[in-house]
Order: sequence, then C-alpha cells, then structure tokens
Amino acid sequence: MDIIPAIDIIDGKCVRLTKGDYNACKTYSDNPLDMALRFQDAGIRRLHLVDLDGAKSKHIVNYPTLEAIAGHTDLTVDFGGGIKSTSDLETALGCGAAMVTIGSTAVTDSELMAKWIEDFGQEHIILGADARDGKISVNGWKEDSTLLLSDFIRDYMQKGITQVLCTDINKDGMLQGPSVDLYRSLLKEFPGIYLIASGGVSSVEDLINLKNAGLPAAIVGKAYYEGRITLEQLSQLSQE
Repeated sequence: MDIIPAIDIIDGKCVRLTKGDYNACKTYSDNPLDMALRFQDAGIRRLHLVDLDGAKSKHIVNYPTLEAIAGHTDLTVDFGGGIKSTSDLETALGCGAAMVTIGSTAVTDSELMAKWIEDFGQEHIILGADARDGKISVNGWKEDSTLLLSDFIRDYMQKGITQVLCTDINKDGMLQGPSVDLYRSLLKEFPGIYLIASGGVSSVEDLINLKNAGLPAAIVGKAYYEGRITLEQLSQLSQE
C-alpha cells in the first residue's frame, strides 16, 4: 500500500482542519518545503498537497508552494484545491504536479472534466470523491450535493478515470479511525480501481486495517502531525 502524507496549505503554511472547518485550523509548520523534505528523507515517494486557500477562493492560490516542493524534492506530488479552470490545471501541472485531484468541478461541470481527462490524460487526473453520509460534497466541503458517491465514481470510471481519492468528511481530522467498510464496499463495487483512502487515520493499526482491506493507497495527515504515527513508522510501512 502506498503511504501518502498530506500537506494542507493556508497562507503558505502547513495546517490541518477538522472536518474541513476553516475555523478549526491548526498550524504545524511555517515551512511546507522543509516538511516535504522530511518525508522524502524517510523514503516516502508521494505527497498529497492541498491548497486550502484555493479551495475557498475557487482558483489556485498557493502555486508557489507547489513549485518549491516539486522543484526541490523528488516526491511525486498530487495537487488539489481551487482547480476550476483549464488555466488552473495548466498552472498546477506547469508548477510540477504529477497529478491533480479534481473534486468540485467534476460535480459542477462534468463536460469540462471529461475534456480534461481526454486532453491531459487519465494518468494525470485523480477524481476527488469527498462524501458526507454517502453523498458528494463540493467547494471545500461547504456544500453537499444530492449525488450519490457510488454513482459519481461509476460515471467517471466510464469516462476513463482510474484513480479516486475518497474522503469521508465525517472522519476527516477526527482521529477516530477510517471508514474501512466504506472503502471495502467501493473496492468490491469497482474492482481494479486505484482507491486512495483519506480521513480518520489515527494509528499504524488503522493503516494496517486499510491495507488488509485491499486499499492500494492511504493518506496520512493529522495523525502524523499530532505524533500518533512517527516518521519512522511511515517509512517502514511505505517500504513494505
């Protein structure tokens, strides 16, 4: 299983939110590049970089941070937050993102999303499936849609998507364990999909449970920053 640390950015700083609440924000580092280098030095190969200012503003904001990390590390960076236009997407890839995670636009403009998949290639686009109570949420999780999670994934798999980052918003930042049953059911419904679990990881045991459930990848955020999982443990798991 690929272990993918997350760095969430507000005002160029490394932060974490709880359930996507911008009023429940905690800063962990003023230097995201330094944090990324720590992950690289531990043998981590991938990074999930989220522009929270961008998600709120509906356009990319923290692209200099992306450019710095992509330019000074060997990490494979997937970038999300605020990608609402082709220009945003081109900026992210041009600043060094290997992949971009698209969530809200995939809900609000399926034709544009389909065009991006065709024009930029499915290998460069991850479907962001952020769900609350089985329904997709958009715009930094501030709005819930009526779209069912499974229908959303099925539709985009038919459009060529092979990678899905699924976040259970109710679990995010709560350190109460991930939605293993949800991910297991999605893997059963959509065999062969590269499903990235996100939200709720609180311990090494949680990561092992996700691995045993068949997850090919999992994101680790608050559990690392709060000291519940060490860098050494992440390093060991990433190399197993």
